[in-house]
Amino acid sequence: MTAVQGTEQALLVLEDGRVFRGRSYGAIGTALGEAVFSTGMSGYQETLTDPSYARQIIVQTFPHIGNTGVNDEDAESSRIWAAGYVVREAARIPSNWRAQRTLDEDLVAGGIVGIQQVDTRALTRHLRDRGAMKSGIFSGEAAKASVEELVKTVNAQPSMEGANLSELVSTKEAYTVEPADHGYTGEVRYTVAAIDLGIKMMTPQRFAERGVRVHVLPHDASFEDVTATGAHGVFFSNGPGDPATANVQVDLVRQVLEARIPYFGICFGNQILGRALGFGTYKLRFGHRGINQPVLDKATGKVEITSQNHGFAVDAPREGAANAPLERFGRVEVSHISLNDSVVEGLNCLDLPAFSVQYHPEAASGPHDASHLFDRFITNMAAAKNAAATTADSTQGEK
Repeated sequence: MTAVQGTEQALLVLEDGRVFRGRSYGAIGTALGEAVFSTGMSGYQETLTDPSYARQIIVQTFPHIGNTGVNDEDAESSRIWAAGYVVREAARIPSNWRAQRTLDEDLVAGGIVGIQQVDTRALTRHLRDRGAMKSGIFSGEAAKASVEELVKTVNAQPSMEGANLSELVSTKEAYTVEPADHGYTGEVRYTVAAIDLGIKMMTPQRFAERGVRVHVLPHDASFEDVTATGAHGVFFSNGPGDPATANVQVDLVRQVLEARIPYFGICFGNQILGRALGFGTYKLRFGHRGINQPVLDKATGKVEITSQNHGFAVDAPREGAANAPLERFGRVEVSHISLNDSVVEGLNCLDLPAFSVQYHPEAASGPHDASHLFDRFITNMAAAKNAAATTADSTQGEK
C-alpha cells in the first residue's frame, strides 16, 4: 500500500455485483469488509477509531468529511479499526484550531484504503434496501482486475455472522484508569472491573470523572480475575462481531449475576447479558450506526437521542416483565426500544442488580442524553455495598 493524492481510480464492489466508481482516498490497495453506513454529521475520527468497526467498511452519509482534520485527543483507541472508508467529498485542507494533520494522512499512516467521490446517497439507499453486505475497495493495480474477478474476491471473504473478533480488538494486558487522571479530586468512591471487548477510551474516563477506579481487563478474563480487583461492579463494553460466539463472556456474566454483583453492559455487553439470561440474538438487516438514533426509555416515556454502532440485537419480548428463559435469574424487562424499528435497546433485571443498553452513553462524539446511566450504575453499586455492610454488621452482632 502506498500514499495517494486522490488521483487513482478506485472501485467499491458489493457482493451482489453493484459497483461504485470514484477516486482513491488514504492508502492504495485492497480493503475487504462488511459495508455499513453511519449517519453521524460529525465525529469521523471517533468513528474510525471505534474498535466496534473492525472488519467493516464505513460509508459516511454526511457528504463532507475531513473538514476539521484530526488530532491526538479525540481518538477512541490507539489505531483506526475500520477496514475501509467511503466518502462523498474529502476535504483537501482541514480548517480547525485543534487540527494537527489531515484525515488523509492518518488513513495513509494506518494503511486504510478508502474511496472518495462516491454517490453515498445512492449507496446508502442500496444498503438500506438490500442490507449490509460483503464489500471491497480496490485502487491502484487492484482496480485493474475485471469486475467479475473483484466480485469473486469480495464474496470469498468470511461473513460477519459467526465472527469472533473480541480477541482481535481487546487489550492484551490489564490496566487501570484512575479518577485523579481525569480531574476528580476526592477519594475513590468505587471500583469497577471493565471487560474490554473493544472498549472506547471515553468509557472509563466517564467513570473516572465520577470518582470510579476502572480496572480494564482482557476479553477472556475469568471470574477470579474480576473478583481479584475488589470490584464493586462489573462492566462489559461494546465490541465487534457476532454475540453468538461470545460463550466465554456469557459464562462470566452468569457467574457475576449468580454472585449478585452489579452489572452494566453497553452494546455488545447488552447482547451478552441477553444471552446470559437465555435470550437469543440475531443479525439486523443494516444495523444502527451514527450519533442520532432515537430511543424510547419505557420507564420514563422520554426519548433519548443516542450514539449507536451495532449490527446484532437481542431477541426478547418487548412488552411487560417476564421470567428470564433461565429462570434462576428471575424477572427481566425490555427497558428501551428503538423508535426507528422497535429493536430492543435495553434490558433491566428486576430481581438482580443488572441492566444494559444497546447504545453508547459515553457518546464521544455524540449526544449526552444517556450519560445518567453511569450514575445509575453507581447507585446500584452503592446499594449493593450498603447491603453487604448491613449483612456484615448483623453477622458480627450475632457473634
